[in-house]
Amino acid sequence: MINFCKECIMPNTRPRIEFSENGVCNACMHSKKKEKINWKERENEFLNLVRNIKNYSKQNKNLYDCIVPWSGGKDSTSIALKLKFNFDLNPLLVTFSPLMVNDIGSFNRNELIKKGFDAIFINPNQYIAKKLSKRFFIERGNPKVAWDAGVNAGPVQIALKYKIPFVFYAEHGESEYGGLVLDQNSEKKRNLREVIEHQVGDFPVNWVSNEITEKDLAPYIYPEEKELAEINLNSYYFSYFFKWSMLDNFHYVSKMLPTFKLEENQRTQGTFTNFDSLDDKIDCLYYYMQYIKFGFGRATRDSCRMIQNNQMNRDEAIKLARKYDSEFPTKNFNEVLKYLNLSEDQFTSIVDKHRNQEIWKVNLDNKWSLINTI
Repeated sequence: MINFCKECIMPNTRPRIEFSENGVCNACMHSKKKEKINWKERENEFLNLVRNIKNYSKQNKNLYDCIVPWSGGKDSTSIALKLKFNFDLNPLLVTFSPLMVNDIGSFNRNELIKKGFDAIFINPNQYIAKKLSKRFFIERGNPKVAWDAGVNAGPVQIALKYKIPFVFYAEHGESEYGGLVLDQNSEKKRNLREVIEHQVGDFPVNWVSNEITEKDLAPYIYPEEKELAEINLNSYYFSYFFKWSMLDNFHYVSKMLPTFKLEENQRTQGTFTNFDSLDDKIDCLYYYMQYIKFGFGRATRDSCRMIQNNQMNRDEAIKLARKYDSEFPTKNFNEVLKYLNLSEDQFTSIVDKHRNQEIWKVNLDNKWSLINTI
């Protein structure tokens, strides 16, 4: 039985989410907390941090002040633009390659670089990337487990190589969207425990097999704490210093970068938005599997974030979730099957194995449906 937050529409099947006695999820409670934060004080704290970063770069003759893990999407692009043009920092942008690179992502990354940024694009062994993607799609219903590891490890590996001890991530998802906040400092700074428990869920060295060696896994292995301590690495969440909103980030990037490309079909499959997670052809499958495993899809995800920022009401969100959450990702589907080296029958069998039997049932016409919906 799925229960839904009384203020947004997020279900209690979301991993690590918590509900109050009144049926309100911790993401909505966090949004109320944000209304009480003195954001001017947070900005002043950030300005002090910027001064320290500049002093560090000057003393150590660093050419780059900080690193931004950068997909080319609205959130990381908004951070890069603000750091450079609002705060006069020189960030190095680091991208861990999407599994299935597409034209939109490549175009948007190139457009920002034209604004005066240096960037590093990490392109791991594609044979290994495909093997890992297929393995984790079969085992966990998530083709992006290894990518999650790489996108966390890559920028930090570069930070160590260039001795740049400041990294700026986007938002702290566990507090912003409902999850487990590990300690009182988690909303501000990321550490190794956060990466392993919440971002990856495993140590990549455990993925060694007859086909894959530890050397093959080098791009996915997060540096050890003693290595991070050598440069006193500090990884910050931008959402701690400035009120976070994916819609506001999109509007900001659209203003600063008018050429920023959107989903060409007016909206992305599975949702009503056309500006989020556009850089990987496999993303629509990733979000569809969220619907299969947890009973909520991409439209629920997007609408809840807008409700929590007073950009949408609950009734509108319910209509959108009912309309789009269950939409199958037909776009790029044949390419995705080829990438995963699966037949359509194999694909369907794997998907069905990941349906949570507590929330799914088979109808008289032998079709799957959720036991209850919003």
